[in-house]
Amino acid sequence: MNVLVTGGAGFIGSHLVERLVNEKHSVTVIDNLLRGNKIPDYIQAQISFIEGDVRDKELVIDAMQGIDVVYHFAAVLGVDVVADYPVETMDVEVIGTRNVIEGIHKHKVKQLLYASTSGIYSHSAIEKTSLSEEVLVDPRTSYAMAKRYNEIYLASHFEEKGVNTVALRFFNVYGERQDNRMVIPRFLEQAAVNLPLTVFGDGRQTRDFTYIEDVIEACIRLLQTTGFHIVNIANEEEWTISRLAEIIIEETSSSSDITYVDAPKKRYDYEVERRIGSSDKLFSLTGFKPSTSLMQGIKSIITHEEYSTDGHNSI
Repeated sequence: MNVLVTGGAGFIGSHLVERLVNEKHSVTVIDNLLRGNKIPDYIQAQISFIEGDVRDKELVIDAMQGIDVVYHFAAVLGVDVVADYPVETMDVEVIGTRNVIEGIHKHKVKQLLYASTSGIYSHSAIEKTSLSEEVLVDPRTSYAMAKRYNEIYLASHFEEKGVNTVALRFFNVYGERQDNRMVIPRFLEQAAVNLPLTVFGDGRQTRDFTYIEDVIEACIRLLQTTGFHIVNIANEEEWTISRLAEIIIEETSSSSDITYVDAPKKRYDYEVERRIGSSDKLFSLTGFKPSTSLMQGIKSIITHEEYSTDGHNSI
């Protein structure tokens, strides 16, 4: 198929582009390269690359001519960045998605897969209960609110105009090529040089970490899904941040300690106490659930990115 990936030079997008190319799809990428280009060198010559912003209506619509499927992954990411630039965060989400939808209608694109977020659930987690797509959501940040708005907006376009759409609620994706705005690469970089691993709060807050290869497998399996669906992509395992830090120290043979610090005020709405998702709906649609354990995923990152305690890693 002819596939367009917005945000395709980013962490998740670059892994998706690599998989699509390896499966012989024709891939076009739109990315503004503000965070660099994570697409592997051997893939670069096999894709069409458009440097630009998804808020550029003409650029987006023109890029969609002849496209069969769009993965719309362009977004402002990172808690600190989103907290500092809430207006830009919402503009990229809302204007960018509107432009994508206009292009879909003009060029009769068959399917849209949209990167939403588990952050939409916010404080909805109930004790000892995993989050399903039927749980009442509780978005409190500009990022989560914009993602939820787009879910409703895209559902409306399916109801009125039949645009087949899957909104993908990612749960704490991690893996190779992720930068240190996110907790696992930040901990790995600190451990590699024997610095203290800095944990916000008391470390008892939990997350459901989902390995990048499982995420991409889910994204591929959801191709050609008809209708409108909101789908969690979660590993269904709950880990405290303290235990995560301990695992990384163990796996890197680091002499780092763990330091607990107060979270900055601007991070308050992002610092939920629990997050664990259910991938039952994903399984019902595709027969697949993420299965890479946190330990396996961290070992893979260490192997591929050569983290060590000699003060050097390949990032």
